[in-house]
Amino acid sequence: MLLSVIIPAYNEEDRIVPTIENTISYLNRQHYESEIIVVSDGSTDNTKTVVDKDFSRKGRVSLHVLEYQPNRGKGYAVRYGMMRGRGDILMFMDADYSVPINYVEHGAALIQEGADIAIGSRVLSDSKVIAHQNIFREMSAKIYTFIQNRYLGISFKDTQCGFKLFKAASAKTVFQDQKLHSVIFDPEILYLAKRRHMQVTEFPVQWHHVENSRIVYDNLGKMLFIFKELFRIRRLHR
Repeated sequence: MLLSVIIPAYNEEDRIVPTIENTISYLNRQHYESEIIVVSDGSTDNTKTVVDKDFSRKGRVSLHVLEYQPNRGKGYAVRYGMMRGRGDILMFMDADYSVPINYVEHGAALIQEGADIAIGSRVLSDSKVIAHQNIFREMSAKIYTFIQNRYLGISFKDTQCGFKLFKAASAKTVFQDQKLHSVIFDPEILYLAKRRHMQVTEFPVQWHHVENSRIVYDNLGKMLFIFKELFRIRRLHR
């Protein structure tokens, strides 16, 4: 098993089918063994049923749909899938297919060249943003990234793109020690990788903003929650 693709999903019955279709179609054309692990994070819709029903025939790709209750957060869902992946390379991608699956080859090449972790980035010079977020969200993201990098002592241009690949051993190491269950798990994982002197490389991707995000921080309280979570990371790993 070369590749495990983990897809965290919360109430994604309306848009996960094309994501799985595209991913299976791509992986079936490759010459390596792969699996897809969909983690339904306490969904209250038919996410699990839809995936089970629509993909009974999936070619050579192994497909597993895991579900638990209640909803625990994206970070918990990704960790849940990562700890169960069997591939030599473990990756996670978002259920909205904001980054096409073919970019896995860019990240996998970096892993095979020696990187422990390869993270997709929307802001490198060769990245392609097809549909932007609104200006408020983009500016907020830049401010957050600046504060995050200074606080954690890291220097990544984009930590929140949901397209990241890991050597299996590196993934098991950092996700085993993960504490946060929220969307801020990404910088926590990269902080843990830094502490363990892992090699982390960013690579450009094509990305498009998908409306109706399941994770929306559209008021002051939710924005303060992001920073509260961020400032917990160093305390949690003293």
